Amino acid sequence: MKTGKWYHVFLVLLILFIVSCSGKTAIRPAEKFEPEKAFAKANAQLEKNNYDQARAGFLEVKNRDLSKKFAPLAQLKIADSYVKEGEPELAVTEYQKFMEAYPDNEYASYAQYQIAMVYFNQIEGPERGYSGAEKALAEFEKLKKMFPRNPYRDVVDLKIEKCRNTIAEYEQLVGAFYYKKGSYNAAIGRFVELLKKYPDYKGEADVLFYTGMSYKNIGQKEKATEYLTRLIEKYPNNKIVTTAKKELAALKPK
Repeated sequence: MKTGKWYHVFLVLLILFIVSCSGKTAIRPAEKFEPEKAFAKANAQLEKNNYDQARAGFLEVKNRDLSKKFAPLAQLKIADSYVKEGEPELAVTEYQKFMEAYPDNEYASYAQYQIAMVYFNQIEGPERGYSGAEKALAEFEKLKKMFPRNPYRDVVDLKIEKCRNTIAEYEQLVGAFYYKKGSYNAAIGRFVELLKKYPDYKGEADVLFYTGMSYKNIGQKEKATEYLTRLIEKYPNNKIVTTAKKELAALKPK
């Protein structure tokens, strides 16, 4: 009987010991999050074009980086990933999130430049690229205003010029369409606004000519003379001047 009693006591103690040990091994300290390593891992996925995995990694860095050193970079990389994947509108949304969260960050000018470039890269020609050019122009102007010393100054003015020319070309196409239809007042509206907004437009000579001709066709000889004379004086070597001189001569009283 004594042997059986001690056996049961030993068994109970053994069970308590096992339970105690198992309880101790189950509690482990939380693993420390290392944002730099997590960022590098996500970036490696991006370089392999594994966009979903990369964004998941960057999002974790953004949410868990208590130092806030890598969180802004992670947000930028999320936006960059959409550019690389060919999702421009999603890229713009993510760059805008960066601008809202980190307006004073050293990469804020980069984010604004990228927004402008997303739209700029949509410019294919005056007919299809008007919308992209208009949006890009607004974003480039915003970049210059917000970050006058941005590192893209040397190229931004050239891109702005292309945007302005694309918009002006579109307005000219619309004006020419109205002119061919015989809707001269509508054509004048387009041409005059174009000349006012884009005085540096490379196709100004043609616009001056068709503005003058539009006025001639509605019987406003003084206005027609004004625009044709302006064309001849400003662009004497342009091939359209020969025709302009003939039209101008026909306007003079005999």
